[in-house]
Amino acid sequence: MKIRLLLFTLISALALAPAGLRAADDEDQTELGAKMEKMGGAWRRIKAQVSDASKNDDTLTKLGTMKENLSAALKLEPETAKSKSGAEKAKFVSEFHARIQKEIDRIDKITAAVKAGNNADAAKLVGEVDHDYKDAHKTYKKPKKK
Repeated sequence: MKIRLLLFTLISALALAPAGLRAADDEDQTELGAKMEKMGGAWRRIKAQVSDASKNDDTLTKLGTMKENLSAALKLEPETAKSKSGAEKAKFVSEFHARIQKEIDRIDKITAAVKAGNNADAAKLVGEVDHDYKDAHKTYKKPKKK
């Protein structure tokens, strides 16, 4: 009987621990971070299925999610901008918004290619965007706390 109670307590603690850790991470979440997180999930699906014409409807839905969140990001500024001041901050935010607009334009091109059934071109564009996003994150994303 005592073993069952101990086992139940241990299992419950292990099951609830990740939820507690996740809540602590959410405290640092910014509005821009939330939008980027939504895009990250959509982007992973797009990369995995863009070459498959049978999944074009879902790919178009995910591309719509990307565009919606990118458009919303145009009204926000990255967390790293807070460490800058004056003209440097204005330039940094302006460059960030230009980069976001460039990505919106690329998402539109990918969407057009998928709608036209040209999945090979869409996959090529997705590869280019995927390559560039890593560079953008180095520049604009706030480093994680250790």
